[in-house]
Amino acid sequence: MLWPVIRFGITLAFIGGIGFAGLFSYIWMTLDRQGLLQIPDREPGVMILANDGSVLAEKGSFNGDEVRIADLPDYVPNAFIAIEDRRFRSHYGVDPIGVIRAIYVNTRSGRLTQGGSTLTQQLAKNLFLSPDRTVQRKLQEAVLAVWLEKHYSKDDILQLYLNRVYFGSGATGIEKAAQIYYKKSAASLTLAEAATLAGVVKAPSTTNPLSDPQAAAGRAKLVLQSMADGGFISAGEAAAAIGNPASARTSSDMPAKNFVIDWIGEQLPEFVKDYQQSLVVETTIDPALQTSAELAVAKELSAQGAKLRVSQGAMVVMDGSGAVLAMVGGKSYQKSQFNRATKAKRQPGSSFKPFVYLAALEHGLTPGSVKVDEPIKVGNWSPENYRRRYLGPVALETALALSLNTISVKLVLQVGPQAVAAVAHRLGITSPLIGDASIALGTSEVTPLELTAAFVPFSNGGYPVTAYAVTRIKTRDGRVVYERNGSGFPKAIGDNALFGMNRMMRLVVTGGTGTRAAFPGFDIAGKTGTSQDYRDAWFIGYTSDLVAGVWVGNDDNSPTNKVTGGLIPATIWREVMEPAHRGLTPRPLPGAPQVAMNTPPQVTDQQYDQGAAEEPTSPAIDAGNFFERLFGGGSRGQASSTKHTSARDRAMRDKLDEP
Repeated sequence: MLWPVIRFGITLAFIGGIGFAGLFSYIWMTLDRQGLLQIPDREPGVMILANDGSVLAEKGSFNGDEVRIADLPDYVPNAFIAIEDRRFRSHYGVDPIGVIRAIYVNTRSGRLTQGGSTLTQQLAKNLFLSPDRTVQRKLQEAVLAVWLEKHYSKDDILQLYLNRVYFGSGATGIEKAAQIYYKKSAASLTLAEAATLAGVVKAPSTTNPLSDPQAAAGRAKLVLQSMADGGFISAGEAAAAIGNPASARTSSDMPAKNFVIDWIGEQLPEFVKDYQQSLVVETTIDPALQTSAELAVAKELSAQGAKLRVSQGAMVVMDGSGAVLAMVGGKSYQKSQFNRATKAKRQPGSSFKPFVYLAALEHGLTPGSVKVDEPIKVGNWSPENYRRRYLGPVALETALALSLNTISVKLVLQVGPQAVAAVAHRLGITSPLIGDASIALGTSEVTPLELTAAFVPFSNGGYPVTAYAVTRIKTRDGRVVYERNGSGFPKAIGDNALFGMNRMMRLVVTGGTGTRAAFPGFDIAGKTGTSQDYRDAWFIGYTSDLVAGVWVGNDDNSPTNKVTGGLIPATIWREVMEPAHRGLTPRPLPGAPQVAMNTPPQVTDQQYDQGAAEEPTSPAIDAGNFFERLFGGGSRGQASSTKHTSARDRAMRDKLDEP
């Protein structure tokens, strides 16, 4: 009586087998025509190296399969097997028992609670397919799983899986996950850490060890119990790991080096149009100097920002070739990824005046040339000095050290605004410049990077530079695809003018508005700058070895509480540059005078108290047709109101301020 039933079952199985084989063959041929039956390469990654060869950053999948199963403790892969696919070692890509169990559970619950996918099926989906939950996709997944089992060993499949699965927080692959969550390699993971990572895979967003440690610990407990049930570890080992759960380790802040990493990444398409291999990018970034700049900017803004109403800052440090050694684009990269060093265009104020004075020297004047500091009127515009006080006859070197606005305007009137703009562009300013007398007071907007680069010729003997950070790019197999070369720009400043400029800007630091930047043993020069209503404060300074520029202000362009370039910017500059010069041999700034100037420049206390005026003079005033006929276009002026103590009092105060 059972024979008809048995015969029907055999017939049904035979027909079902033929149907399954036909369906399998159809899907196989469809996949083959789509070119899916081969392991796809991982998307090329980028490794960015500092100038000492250390890794600044890794983006994407640089090393392909970062780990090998043989290099991992047994409990690491076993944690994934225990929770995801207990019969991984015995099935052939598809686990019939797991499928039947999933169908049973889903039928009883009335909803989809189990998927029944093996590790091999999950790998097939990650490698080849979209995440769509359709019957066709599940059938394709099963066919591809069988193909994987046919062509790869179990360890190969497990290794591919561990290096391709997503763990949340931007981590693809167990090596990257171990680095992000535990700051160690996957080979060094503990049992509790391995169980936590195995538990993350099912739901990276809800069991993330960083965002929800409790959910991650609960999932890890389930993994450990499954490992003990499957005989992968003992009950005692599971209990010990459950009692001492893993704790993710991460910084609460994203380092400011990400500003320079982003800047380098933005330039890569210019150097390498299309690449199929991972790249190694060699840069000029100095890790110690980068860290020093980050700490100094954050420290000073945190200490004084609220009181002085200044919320942001930027800094660039480079050498005489234009190589960027450090870059900080803001107070906190985590809160704002906008790079103020490269993208924020701000008024430089008096820090633009060196280009005015260089134009004057090139028109025959000298640092000792005398101009009368007095009220001046151009059309309807009346640029003024600090407290509307004037020094009368004054040498140019004193006028620049004290940042006298009237003298700067007189020089522009003498040489012409176009001559000043030409000098600035020749030295490296790339932004458009206003073609009228207000150029004397730095009213044209520039970025901190370009302004700092434009000061480099004063330090390197007169040669303009292009700021750069990338020196060479290689593929992962060592083939060079880009290398920086070239002889650079021709000399742009004559020796006599260079000597005069360095003499004058040295006085800015020794006795003028930039004294806070001074440190002993080195020949230092620079220029402070403050824009209208104290919206921007700058200090650009240099030695024969390094050039650095600092800007502070607010993103919304609101006024600060009378912050000038000689305060926070000069302080940050010294805090970074003084340790950066330790171990360097002091050298005088370049330039040679045609006629010896033996008298050392100096600024008296009276001159400082009466004339120091890096601050702007007066708001923009309509200069009328006369001004427009002379210089074309409108004009903008600036206003000032900061009080300074005497030079002697300042020296004593600075000594007390030293840590």
